[in-house]
Amino acid sequence: MPKMKTNKGAAKTFKKTASGRFKRRKAYRSHILTSKSRKRKRNLRKPTLVSKPDEKRVKVMIQ
Repeated sequence: MPKMKTNKGAAKTFKKTASGRFKRRKAYRSHILTSKSRKRKRNLRKPTLVSKPDEKRVKVMIQ
C-alpha cells in the first residue's frame, strides 16, 4: 500500500502544540471589518485550539 499524502492546505493551516493538540486561526477576520466591533475583532486575533471531535480528522490530514 502506498504512503498517505499530507494535505498541504491543512499542514499550512494547523500547527501542532507541545501537548499534541492543534492550533488554528479564527474565522471572520478577513473582510467587512467595519461592521464588527473593536472587541470582536480583538478576540478574533487570538489563535485557538481545534475542538476535540475535529482533532482526529486534522491528525489524519496532517500525517
